[in-house]
This record gives sequence, structure tokens and C-alpha cells, in this order.
Amino acid sequence: MQLKYEKMDRNAPCWCGSGRKYKHCHEAFDEKIRTFELKGALVPDRSLIKTEKDMEGIRKSAVINIAVLDEVADRIRVGMTTQEIDDIVYNTTVKMGGIPADLHYEGYPKSVCTSINDQVCHGIPSDDIVLQDGDIINVDCSTILNGYFSDSSRMFCIGDVSPENRKLVEVTKECVDIGLEHVKPWTFLGDMGHAVHQHALDNGYTVVKEIGGHGCGLEFHEDPYVSYVSRPGTEMLMVPGMCFTIEPMVNMGSDEIFQDEDDGWGIYTADGKPSAQWEIQVLVTETGHELITY
Repeated sequence: MQLKYEKMDRNAPCWCGSGRKYKHCHEAFDEKIRTFELKGALVPDRSLIKTEKDMEGIRKSAVINIAVLDEVADRIRVGMTTQEIDDIVYNTTVKMGGIPADLHYEGYPKSVCTSINDQVCHGIPSDDIVLQDGDIINVDCSTILNGYFSDSSRMFCIGDVSPENRKLVEVTKECVDIGLEHVKPWTFLGDMGHAVHQHALDNGYTVVKEIGGHGCGLEFHEDPYVSYVSRPGTEMLMVPGMCFTIEPMVNMGSDEIFQDEDDGWGIYTADGKPSAQWEIQVLVTETGHELITY
């Protein structure tokens, strides 16, 4: 059996780059992961464990990402085009020294995703799309600063939103909060995903299966894939230093979705009913978790 965490020379420099001897740095950490690995658990590669330097860079990137969404929150309104939202995101990000991670990512043409009502995710901003009274919209923003990535999204209720749609938005936020509560070291991503899924089901909703969260920090999208329709005790082991997003896409109706064939990006609910999503980025710590973005 080839283990990800093979034993190292105890007096060699630690793999994390701290400059300390392995025995004084990550040896005990590696031994603990190895016990899970020997039992057949899926464990993260060392490349997914963020160093103190990485964490500091990600936090600084997150300051911009949070500020951008705060600016959108202050200015979003009925009658605004989604292109105006894109302009806010681009201008605020650049003014603060960052780069919008969405822009040109795999050919994506804009700086942010704006997904309205039955659009699940990846809505492309446009001068032709105007926010209407009663809309619900997800604004998904990602930032690069000095090579470090941050990522989060928020839902906004535009004008007089129906009680049914407002409840969907609120319950989806509760799903994320419950997920965050279940981010604990030495437990599994499946524990968190199951708790998220169960809360959605308890409220009569479904969760999209095909799209989930992801590792984030040194790249826009890293391992692990984070499912919200998982079972307890499954998926990757959460260990201190892992950084990933919690972003369930919760549908009012069926969990079936389809992709826009014209633009190749937009994802919609198959039954035309609304969908909601909030996204946060979280760092697993020795004692629990640290909220990085919101």
C-alpha cells in the first residue's frame, strides 16, 4: 500500500517549509493522518495543507473579496443591470490591488457571476439584464492577491420578494451556517455535507448534486471536491490547514439542472423554480475552523 504520508527522517527539514526539523514540526501531525490513512480514509495530500505564509496571503486576499461584496450590498437595487454589478466588482477589486479571479478563467468573459431566480450559478453579467422587483440574485465573487485566492457569494433580495423566495434564501444561509458548525478537525467532509443536505430536505428543498464546493487558496479551484449530498464518515478527512468553500445550491423544486447551450456557462433549474446559494471560505484549525470569506 503506497501511503501519502510515508515516514520522513526526523531530523530533516520539515516538508512545510518552516525551517524547523520534522520531529519538532509536522511529525505528530503526519502520524495522526497516517492512522486514518491506514484505516482506508481519504486524506489530503501535503500540497493541500496551507502553511502560515499561505494562510496570511489568503486572509489578505479575503479582505478584498469581502469588501467587494460589501460594496455590492450597499449599491444593489431594482433597475440596476448585472453589468453594473460587474463594474462594481472589477473597479473595487482593482482599486484595492487585487485581480478578479473569474475574469478570463477558462474563457469566462466577466469579473463576477450574477445568477437570478431559476439560474443556479454562473450567470454572465449583461447590460441587457435588469434587476426587477421581487428578484433573488446570487453574486459570486473571487479575488486574487499576490497569487492567493479567496472566494465567496451572497444572495440579495431585490425589492418586494415573495415570502416563498425569501424563505429559500434564508434556509440556504442556514444550511451554510450549519455546514460551518460541522467543520472540525479529524472529522470528515461527508459529516458536514450530510448536515447541510438534511437541513435543506427538512425544509422541503433539494440540493444540486453535480456542482459543489472546492479547495481554494493557492489556486482558484483545488481538491477536495466538496459535496453537499454526502454521507457521514465519507469524503476527505478534514485536517488543520485545509481551506475550502461551503456553497450548497438549494432548489425550491427538483434538483435537476441544465446548462445554457448558447453561452456555455449558465446553469438553470430544470423545472424553472428558484434556486439559492451562499458561499463562504473556511480554514480548518486545530480547534475547529476560521471563517475566511463571507
